[in-house]
Amino acid sequence: MRQLTAFTKKEFLESTRTGRMPLLVILSVLFGIMNPLVAKLMPWMMEAFAGSLEESGMVLTGIRVDVFTSWTQFYKNTPMLLLIFIVIISGVLTTEYQKGTLVNILTKGMHRWKLILSKSIFAFLLWTVCYWISFGITYAYNIYFWDNSQASHVFFGAFCLYLTGIWLITLIMLMSSLCSSNYMVLAGTGDAFFLLYLLAMIPDLTKYIPTKLMSSYSLLPQAAEVSDFTYAVPAAAILSVVNILLSILLFNKKSL
Repeated sequence: MRQLTAFTKKEFLESTRTGRMPLLVILSVLFGIMNPLVAKLMPWMMEAFAGSLEESGMVLTGIRVDVFTSWTQFYKNTPMLLLIFIVIISGVLTTEYQKGTLVNILTKGMHRWKLILSKSIFAFLLWTVCYWISFGITYAYNIYFWDNSQASHVFFGAFCLYLTGIWLITLIMLMSSLCSSNYMVLAGTGDAFFLLYLLAMIPDLTKYIPTKLMSSYSLLPQAAEVSDFTYAVPAAAILSVVNILLSILLFNKKSL
């Protein structure tokens, strides 16, 4: 347990030193502010472009901005934050492969499974901090400008999107145990995500696929029910555990 805690702490210190963690936290704050800000500025932006839109045959009527406008921005922008996060942490193992630092760590008595777990815990905690900072800022501004009570299942919808990030992190760990190149890790993760996205188009499979969780905004205007996600949530959790277990098994056999 000491080894696991110490190495996880080392990951945080290294991430702070290289600027990865401060960058992600700053981006999370900016994304959190941007969601309600874009919503508030939308009427002004639409008026500014009204002339050019009318020339192209589009006529603007009354523009309504409410809490749903801000939450729509949150659910549009968070996947971009997640993509940036995934790209930044995709080298969590491959960078160590290229530097050859893992050999020194393992020869000092560090178990391979602890190495995978510590890096996974680091990524989980960092994503948790970044995501909920962004959500918390958006939520607070929405209370100030509008009324969050108009939206249904705000926290469950947010949890679904958060769990998508956890699942993708475990995919990164799995691909990192298989591949030695950062580009291959990203390509493998992207391919796996795209495959499941395609499978989600099959009506009988949609409710079981983790990518379903990315549509959780539909809960807020009551266009969907919580029951629509009761299969995708445990499916994402189970796949995440399986990915970590496979990562450990593959990394145990990987030649460094």
